[in-house]
Amino acid sequence: MGSFAPQAGGAPQVPRSPRYDRLTPDNCRRLHDASLSILERTGVVLHDAEAVERLAGAGARVTDDGRVHVPGELVEWALGVAPHTVTLHDRLGAPRLALEGDNVFFGPGSDCLHIVDHRTGERRMARLADTRDGVTLVDALPNMDFGMSMFLPSDVPPEMADREQMAIMLRHTTKPLVVVTYDVDAMLDAVAMAEAVAGGAEALRERPTIALYINVTRGLVHNGDSLRKLLILAERGLPALWIPVTSGGTTGPVTMAGNVALNNAGVLVGIVLAQLVREGAPVVIPGFGGDALDLRTMVDPYAEPDHRGVVPSLAHHYGLPMFSLAGGSDSKQPDQQAATDAALTMLVDALAGGHLIHDSGYLESGLTGSLAQLAICDEIAAWIRAAIGPVIIDDETLALDLVDALGPDGSFLEAQHTLDHYRERWYPSLIDRLSHSAWMSRGGATLGERATVRVEQLLARHQAPPLPEPAEQAIAEILNRAAATARTAPIP
Repeated sequence: MGSFAPQAGGAPQVPRSPRYDRLTPDNCRRLHDASLSILERTGVVLHDAEAVERLAGAGARVTDDGRVHVPGELVEWALGVAPHTVTLHDRLGAPRLALEGDNVFFGPGSDCLHIVDHRTGERRMARLADTRDGVTLVDALPNMDFGMSMFLPSDVPPEMADREQMAIMLRHTTKPLVVVTYDVDAMLDAVAMAEAVAGGAEALRERPTIALYINVTRGLVHNGDSLRKLLILAERGLPALWIPVTSGGTTGPVTMAGNVALNNAGVLVGIVLAQLVREGAPVVIPGFGGDALDLRTMVDPYAEPDHRGVVPSLAHHYGLPMFSLAGGSDSKQPDQQAATDAALTMLVDALAGGHLIHDSGYLESGLTGSLAQLAICDEIAAWIRAAIGPVIIDDETLALDLVDALGPDGSFLEAQHTLDHYRERWYPSLIDRLSHSAWMSRGGATLGERATVRVEQLLARHQAPPLPEPAEQAIAEILNRAAATARTAPIP
């Protein structure tokens, strides 16, 4: 276990237990040095001319084969000026999530192709109504701290799916958002919608309600669309989640150390580029990585234990905000394996101080989502928060006078002190603690069945506050313009 002094931020913080550091400081320094060596010796391929020009102008060497070799001193400069905290705000502009220190926040993921319908148990293609239900549920669940779209709707044109998802997120939750778009134009439309809700570009920059998730091809190959997104967001001063992905044994070394070092080289390039565009540009780096395909099944597992805690240790070594991954499962149903996968991964990432932890509610290694599983993850998050929270030890909680007054044989059940403090204990909303007879008298429902009932109850009664009419009009105009452009675009 290690300690970490959180830096000042705008959002409320909750004191918690010491952090689990899987890597020692020497481990972190060696990984960092290995990443610098990769950048200087091997170099990266960047499919964007402006990105290459900016790095070359700052001292990087561009070779005839198109690789960009980034000097270590440029990386160290960027790490020195990159902000050590990013604070995300809610729809009303209040600070909610300070990504710093040991703070931990949970949320769902985005773009699952399928859904296990909690009403029927059927696995089917996701629809736009599922995205709306998922976002509404996130808004209602007390331990889901930020929203993502959850599902990729199959019943809207593909070129409009990400824009429709963004509109639904803005309409159906007030919580901060992590946004995925499929190209630069869609990202600009998503930002424009968020600006309309926030009250303009300056208001969104000062109190960001969104962070843009940028998936990068691999550690040493950065696609042009991702680079354009990063440069634009840096110029606007909006938070970018710069997330290269390197798979052990396929796009990077199968060993943990080699995989993390290679992927981290790509992370460092993103930090450098953002700071070259705008010193102090907010960049959120991965809190996950080092994973590998299961070479028996060729599936990319979401709940493997090997890499847990490694990349969060490295991110804390840099003192940078991170985007972590936990709560997903490789199971196909919200069953015992799904709950086990979610609980173990969420607990380790929380102990590691993973900041923004996404993918609650994921099944089938990220291909399928489940609202019942999301409700179970919310319960797990509540359990974790109770387990890692501070223990208050003072005169009131020690209750020495009460102990003395009641003596060895006293009953504390009737004491006013018990009435005053019993609510401080954690009480579950889904996990069962009834006697067997009481459980049977209520139907003998399993955790999954109880989660299904809770989802239906929340969807029936919960509704986020409506957007102001001007914001609704602006969103509608953006959607209509994008749809018209898509209809008139030439077929490639």
